[in-house]
Amino acid sequence: MKKVTHLLVGDPRKLFTAFNLISGLIVVVGIGLIGLRLFKGLGAVTNLSQTTPWGLWIGFDVMSGVALAAGGYTIAATVHLFGMEEYEPLVRPAILTGLLGYVFVVLGLILDLGQPWRMPLIMIFPRGVTSVLFEVGMCVAAYLTVQALEFVPAFWEWLQWESLRQFWSKLTIWLAILGVVLSTLHQSSLGSLFLIAPTKLHPLWYSMYLPLFFFVTSIIAGLSMVIVESSLSHRLFAYRLPPSSHFDLDKLTLGLGKAACAVLYVYFFLKLIGLAEGGHWDLLNTPYGHLYLVELLGFVALPCALYVVGVRTRDVRLLRVTGAWTVLGILFNRLNISIIAMNWQVSPHYIPSWMEVVVSLALVTMGVWLFRWLVNRLPVVSTEKPAVGTNTLKGLWAEAEKSWIGDRLSKASDSNPVF
Repeated sequence: MKKVTHLLVGDPRKLFTAFNLISGLIVVVGIGLIGLRLFKGLGAVTNLSQTTPWGLWIGFDVMSGVALAAGGYTIAATVHLFGMEEYEPLVRPAILTGLLGYVFVVLGLILDLGQPWRMPLIMIFPRGVTSVLFEVGMCVAAYLTVQALEFVPAFWEWLQWESLRQFWSKLTIWLAILGVVLSTLHQSSLGSLFLIAPTKLHPLWYSMYLPLFFFVTSIIAGLSMVIVESSLSHRLFAYRLPPSSHFDLDKLTLGLGKAACAVLYVYFFLKLIGLAEGGHWDLLNTPYGHLYLVELLGFVALPCALYVVGVRTRDVRLLRVTGAWTVLGILFNRLNISIIAMNWQVSPHYIPSWMEVVVSLALVTMGVWLFRWLVNRLPVVSTEKPAVGTNTLKGLWAEAEKSWIGDRLSKASDSNPVF
């Protein structure tokens, strides 16, 4: 039993850290609230209503989660389709981040649905196949499967099934192509969902270009998330790297910064075109207009300029800070469209309850836990033997046996002290 415990959680004595205790409290409270929602309904936990059926769980968990999980398809396309092999070390962490992101997007969606157990029925008895929401559901389910298949080679390496890993590697480029196609469809279709609500979404955010905006911002979010995630992973999980790492993370960050800057530049002028096409210049001098300008100038133009400065001066730290700021900007944009600017004429306006916020934080925390757990066991940060520990099942079991033998010897020495 102790061997299995060591295999699952490592040394139990190292579990009681400040991060684990605080995050554990968030998860415990969140699970309790999830149980309350499942048994008592949405009204017991949320501030949703017939006027506002979509709230924080859709705006943050789904709309924002799907965008921020786009690092998987952007980096996979960069390496496997565009042939930029130098970014290969970033592929597996990005795919894992995207996979876990989509898993918890689905969990958030399940919580928001009135009858979540009926969700699989759309695949068995498809109705309303011309609906954008149907297309989003099918594409998200298909892409979640594709991402799982893209990450499978890490398990084959963990099990040391080399022949199966080599066979699976032949599917990589086809999975990358399928992932890009499916991501293009559902990322843009999330924007299409709001096209049917021209009277509910504020005119400054409503545009016929919303599908294009959502797709372009998913690329921005993916590149920026990879900058942030790679920086944190290689700082927090440095011990999972081999003694001599064979790639320059700063150089890769500069390349990602260039790409993010270019896409942000394009997106800024697309937004200006959408604003000009709508012709609502007079609304800019209103409270909602000021919020729109904060989003456009503070979270699009500003990070674009900062990326330019960071790339030209080769300031990697500035690029990482800008990446984090851009991620916040994507969150701000998604929350503006799905919550703040939606039903803008309705009073009182929807404000999420503290229980909705805690549940969303709990889902994010569980995603971080699972990411850390997998990185500490599987070859994710590097496929080579790490400086500390191992990345194969055989090696983990050997460590568990060593720990078990050490505990037995310690107990024996305690019961038979030598003076």
